[in-house]
Amino acid sequence: MSWSKQSVGLLMLAMVAGCDKPPAAEHPMLEIHGRTMGTFYGVKVVGDFPGGQQALQTQVDSLLKHYNDEISTYDPNSSLSKFNQQQTTAPFPVSQDMADIVISAVRVGQRTQGVLDVTVGPLVNLWGFGPDRRPVKIPTDAQITAARQRVGIQRLHVDVSADHAELRKDIPNMYVDLSTVGEGFGADKIADFLESRGVHNYLVEIAGASRSRGVNAKGEPWKLAIQKPTDELDEVQAIVKPDGRAISTSGSYRNYYELNGQRYSHIIDPATGKPITHRLVSATVITPTALEADGLDTALMVMGPEKAMAFAKQQHLAVYLVIKTDKGFKAEYSETFKPYLVQ
Repeated sequence: MSWSKQSVGLLMLAMVAGCDKPPAAEHPMLEIHGRTMGTFYGVKVVGDFPGGQQALQTQVDSLLKHYNDEISTYDPNSSLSKFNQQQTTAPFPVSQDMADIVISAVRVGQRTQGVLDVTVGPLVNLWGFGPDRRPVKIPTDAQITAARQRVGIQRLHVDVSADHAELRKDIPNMYVDLSTVGEGFGADKIADFLESRGVHNYLVEIAGASRSRGVNAKGEPWKLAIQKPTDELDEVQAIVKPDGRAISTSGSYRNYYELNGQRYSHIIDPATGKPITHRLVSATVITPTALEADGLDTALMVMGPEKAMAFAKQQHLAVYLVIKTDKGFKAEYSETFKPYLVQ
């Protein structure tokens, strides 16, 4: 696996039509699948693509490999790994793409008052959810305190000019982990690529992050399913119609481990340095870009159900939460999310 993602793939492609409608004539559709960033991706294109399905597969795979080579923490030769390995505060040259993803992540971090923090990598690694192995015993308070000294979104800087971009860190041994926004970044980039090739009816999905535009093979708006927080991949919690916007889901119920009878989630709260323990198990966000949605869904998962919904209302965000109760699960969603739900 070449990637560590702090959210799980909770969205699955869905072709949902009303039972009372006659079958519609289907348009030609190309569909490809593959692996990237330690997870799966899928792309559906309605109509033609220059060079056909093989060209689509080859070019998408090439683009995703390029982006993974930039921001993977599992590849010691990636641009991000080299930045993390540089134990100085000197400027580090990066691509414009790298600068863009860091700028977006920093903005979400500021918007959430540090709840989303891509410098939380030392804590992610300490708890065994990064490239390092899982611990054989729970980290001590002293280890957590030491790791937290290397964390702080305000200590990461991006400098961009017309001809170059640089990253800087105030802490020489800071460790940046962009996995919380990587899938959304990739989905946006593939959507932009399709647009540049004249494709205007498509669905791009990288695990829990999706971008879509236009209609599916039946000429209907794309619909996606939010999965129920169970181990069954085909259990549907809700159906949504993104209407050309991006959607991303983060959850805490698949990526975890148990040690001494206690379950530890992969989602780390920067404020405590420990995995979350509240009852919010899934958060879905709809925004204009998948990169933004991908960062916000993780932030909501860190916040917990009450703070997450209060933040969604204050920010006028389209948010859908799934919360564990003593009797099962319940869903709550903001008023802004309601128009996207397929009743």
